[in-house]
This record gives sequence, C-alpha cells and structure tokens, in this order.
Amino acid sequence: MKQFGMFIVFTLVLTLTMQLSSASAQQNQVRKSLKASVMQRLGVDTDITIVYSRPGVKGRTIWGDLVPWGMAEGTQYSDNKPFPWRAGANEATSIEVSKDVLVEGQKLPAGKYTIHMLPGKDEWVVIFNKNTELWGSYKYNEAEDALRVTVKPVEAPFDEWLTYGFDDLNGTSATAFLHWEKVKVPFKISLPE
Repeated sequence: MKQFGMFIVFTLVLTLTMQLSSASAQQNQVRKSLKASVMQRLGVDTDITIVYSRPGVKGRTIWGDLVPWGMAEGTQYSDNKPFPWRAGANEATSIEVSKDVLVEGQKLPAGKYTIHMLPGKDEWVVIFNKNTELWGSYKYNEAEDALRVTVKPVEAPFDEWLTYGFDDLNGTSATAFLHWEKVKVPFKISLPE
C-alpha cells in the first residue's frame, strides 16, 4: 500500500512537471506577430509611446476581410458582442502619453490607453480606451473610452508588416500613423497651447 501511495505521488509530480514544461515552452515560442514599440518626444518632456504587435499580410486580403469594415462580428471570446479592431495583433495596441496632449484637436489626458479602430473605406474611428488589460478587443467596452477621433485613411506604398510611426514632426506636434498593406491611418498629436 505504501508503494502505491508513492506511485501516486510520483505520477502527480511527473504530470505537474510535464504541464509546467509545456506551458513554459509555449511562452518561449517566437510569435508570428512580433512585438514592437515606437516613441516620440514632443516639446521638452512629453513622451508618446506606442506598443503593438506586427502581423504580416502573408498574401491575405486585409481590409474588409481579415480586418472587417466597422465592428467585427461577435464571437465566443467577445460574449457574441461586436467589437472594434485591436489595431495590431495579440494584446491590444497601447499608447502612453506622459503629459496631456491633443489628438486631432481633442484633449487626451496623460496616461496609458489601448488603441482600437473602426476601419472604413473613407473614414476610420481611432479609439483611445482606458482599459489597458485587454487581450485584443474582444472585451472592449465603449463606456471605458477616453476619446474617439475620426480620420481619413490614405493610400501608401505596400508594407508587409504592420507599423506604427510618426511623421510631420515640428517640435510640438507629430502625425502618428498605422501603416499596413497599402493603407496609412494618420492621427495628429500636438501639445496643448
């Protein structure tokens, strides 16, 4: 009987070790959409940092297909509620501003937010949401929005990997952008006067 008890303990320890080893191996795998970040300073001390994951086009039709126009259809992950695009891959894309800024002329207080987007053929809605613990946009809640701005996408040279960056720098403002496939989505960020 004592040997049977030792066998059960050994089996439990072996099973637990194998499960932990498998979980660790999964966490150490290279992601298909690599994590990236970009930072821009405006003025003397206002930092803007965007953290995102970079999916590739990989021959897929992106706009209106992989990334639907408007809200995506609900899934079991979203409790069957429609949700916006996470503006990247994996975890929701985040933006952190060290001081209050204006986005397209509207105030965004200092802090960290997730970025979600509602793509459209002629206009996009860029959403800054207070919930920074989201994985994707599945549990997105509009009541937690800090700011929404509407912008116009522009045609751009093909880019295989989703990229965020900053253009039109003048010291106190910059145009942040998402660029993927042949679309660039700009949104102006400036210091309050």
